Parts: sequence; structure tokens; C-alpha cells
Amino acid sequence: MTRLLLIPPDTRPVTLSLPTLLAQMVGAEVGVPPQKALPFFFTPGDTGKLRQWLLKMAPSSDVLVVCLETLTLGGMIPARRVTDSLTEVLARLEVLNEIKTLNPVLKIYAFGVVVRVAHDNDPHEEKPYYGEWGHWLRAYGVAADRLARHGEGERPALEQARAALPPDILSDWLGTRQRNHALHLAALDLVEAGVIEHLCLTLDDTAEYGLAALDRRALEGQTDALDLWSQVDIYPGADEVPCALIARALSPEPQRAYVIYSGLNGQNAEMIYEDRPAGELVRAHLRAAGCRMADTPAEADFVLMVNTPGKRQANRQPDFASVDTAERHLPAFVDRLAEELAAGRRTVLADIAYPNGAERRLWAMLQGLPLAKLASYSAWNTAGNTLGSAVAFGKLSGNIVSRAAQVQALFSQMVDDALYQAFVRSEVRSKLDAPSPYDLGGQRAEAEAELQSIITSQIWALWERHFAGSGLKLDVGAAHLAWPRLFTGVFPLTVSE
Repeated sequence: MTRLLLIPPDTRPVTLSLPTLLAQMVGAEVGVPPQKALPFFFTPGDTGKLRQWLLKMAPSSDVLVVCLETLTLGGMIPARRVTDSLTEVLARLEVLNEIKTLNPVLKIYAFGVVVRVAHDNDPHEEKPYYGEWGHWLRAYGVAADRLARHGEGERPALEQARAALPPDILSDWLGTRQRNHALHLAALDLVEAGVIEHLCLTLDDTAEYGLAALDRRALEGQTDALDLWSQVDIYPGADEVPCALIARALSPEPQRAYVIYSGLNGQNAEMIYEDRPAGELVRAHLRAAGCRMADTPAEADFVLMVNTPGKRQANRQPDFASVDTAERHLPAFVDRLAEELAAGRRTVLADIAYPNGAERRLWAMLQGLPLAKLASYSAWNTAGNTLGSAVAFGKLSGNIVSRAAQVQALFSQMVDDALYQAFVRSEVRSKLDAPSPYDLGGQRAEAEAELQSIITSQIWALWERHFAGSGLKLDVGAAHLAWPRLFTGVFPLTVSE
């Protein structure tokens, strides 16, 4: 039995429970650090305890999947906020050299996340001053990138943004980015030294222009210089990367996926939180998990069904201007999915028509299909999050040891991505008193009570409709929120033989 250690970016279900189920599905034993060593929301984890845990566990383990920001800065979100020096960060990174010396056969799969430039003015997941200065920090980043690409004609916009920002705010913000960029350069050196087996450097909530794009090009340039592309991926993503690296680690041989879009031109659809169209995003996530595109269904190991917008993602449903347009035909897409399931092919469904939840129209059309036959269903947060987890489960779906773990992961994502994110979350919000999207404050208890009242019966109804004949047992705990905001729900579900 493979013994796998996981240091996640945080403790949300999608970053901890889901990758754990993925590994358990194929029979791996998963070890995670003590809860008190891991981050909670913007509170950093204990990097000292993480180091001690690694030194204790690594000598008897086979694989480590590690978020570099958690290991060295206390978590993916704390890494955007804490003031720890680069000297401290690099000293904490040194533990990877130490455990590789203790256990030379340990395979280390690492990932780092380029500091995002949030699309909204969130003062909790970003620096506290981002709530006030987020607009101008975004404008500065876009102008800096446009200047680098297009020349001096873009300088007035850069100077306007610089003049609007307090110098200490801009200096602090850029300094944090430079420190984290140096961490990622050091990680590339560890790949070259043979310490890290494979490295993913991802862009969280990115866009075509901005400082993240500048960082990406610099990291790509260094990867070129070191000739490391066989061991490195740089692409849009974040929360789903533990799943991608687990799939790569536990199934090292490449697999091929045949990709079917909901529209004939689906690969050209534009994404809101990524810097590239859907087709290039699919290719990037396939590669990160150790997969390639198949030219025909016959040569494919699994089928990846991707529901794309007609033209471009939109945040509100329904959207008839750019999502639900004549550039795609959902009934034909659903027919094809039914054919793949009836043929018994390993099939995963990634719904990226809208960010942050399933497309309601597609979800309704799916109810006549045997959804329990899916290898995976995914429709959460960004398109990259959705694709990365779907691909990972697709790759490992041919090696299932624990059917209960596979069904638990599949059903959990249906509950979260479809029931909660697409339907229940907005219903809970409507029952509260103008809640802040960033902090529910004193309304959290009321929100969780409403959540439990609304979703519990829906969970059981979904199980009865699609999984009652599975021969498996479902236990349902009390739904609650991961953090003091509605964005992330927690649905304690256990599926057993």
C-alpha cells in the first residue's frame, strides 16, 4: 500500500477531504498534519509543527504532495498577508532537502500559487488594505503588464495608478509578491537538484493582463533556462492541484482523455478567472495530472465531457448573452453523455459554463441519466478548479479499490457544486439581512441553521434518486460553513459498504 503525505493549501473540503478521498479510492494510505498545524481562513498554520511532522513521517512514506505556501508561509491565503522575510521562508523550505536525505526514495510533488490579484475588494483573503485599494492595485498590475508587452503608450495608465496609491501600500504589496516569486524560483532549483519530482506553479483567479501574467512569464523563462519542462507545469489553477498531483503520483504512466465539449467551438469559449480559452485550459490541466488528449474515443482511457459557455462565462444565471447561446446545443451534449455512460466508458463531467457552481439548466436535464455511473462530477469555483479535479478522478477511475470512497467523492461534489453552489447558497443569502460577501459577522449561526433546514432533505432526495440502488450506505452530518461567509459550505457525508 502506498503511503502518501498531504500538506494542503488549507482545510476546506475541496483542498483536504476531496484529495484524500481520491487517494483512498485507489487504496493509498493518506497522512495529513494535525489540525492545529494547518491554516484556518487567514490565520496561518504552524510552520514549525509542519516541519516536525514531516521529519517524523517522511522516512516511512512513499509520496509527499505539498503546498509550498503552507509549508513556508502558513497557508495559501496567509501567504498573501503575512510579513515573514524571504530568509525565513527559504529556511523553512530547506526541510524538503532534509527529508529527501532521510528517505532518498521519497517522491516529492510540490505546488506553489502565484499571488493572485483578486477580482473583488476582499479585505480578508488579501491584505487588509485591499478592501480600500484593490481597484488601483488591479489597475497598476494591468498597466504594468501592458507596458511590458505593448510599450510606452501604456505608461500614462501605470503612472495614474501609481499616483493614486499610497507609496507604502504599493511597496508592501509588491514586496509580498517578490518574496513569493523568489520562493517559486527556489522550488525550481529543487526540481533541478532532484529533490522535487514534479512542480506545479499555478495562477489563482488570474486574467489576460496583470502582475500574475508578468510572474508567469518570468517563471516560464527560468523553466526554459533550466530545461525543466518535463517536470514542471505553469498554468491557471490553485485549489485543485492536490488532486492533480495525487493522480500523477499514484498513476505515473500517462493516460489519454477524449474531450467532448457542449458546443462544437467550445474550446474557444472565454473564461472569467483564467488567462486562456477553455481548450488551452483543458490541455494544461490534463498535462498537470500526467494526461494527454486522445484524437479518437478508441484510443482514450477516459472521456472528459466539458460543458462550456457559448461564448464567455457569466456570473449570473441564466445568461442568454454569452453562456446559453446558439453556439452550443445542450440536448445533444446530454444525449452524448448518456451514450458514453450506457457504453460503460469511464466518463467524467466538468461543468464550466458558469463559475462558482453548476449550470442549473444542465443539472435539470441530467436528472434522467444514471449519474451514479459517472467517474466524477465537478462544477465548483473556477473553471480550472473544476477541470483539475475532474481530470484527476478520471485518470484514477480505472484503478478503483474502494467503491465507497469513489461514490462518496462523486456524491459530495454533486451536493456541493450543484445543490449548494447553484441553488441553496443564494436561497440562504436571501433569508439573511444584506450579508457581506466577506464576513457574515453575527449572522453566521442563522445562516447555518437555514442551510441545514434547506439542504438536508435535498441531499437525501438526491441520494434516493441516483444512488439508492448502489448497495452502499449514506450517513449525513450537520451542514455548516467552512469560514464565516457563504462561499464555502461543508457537508459531512460518509458512504460505506
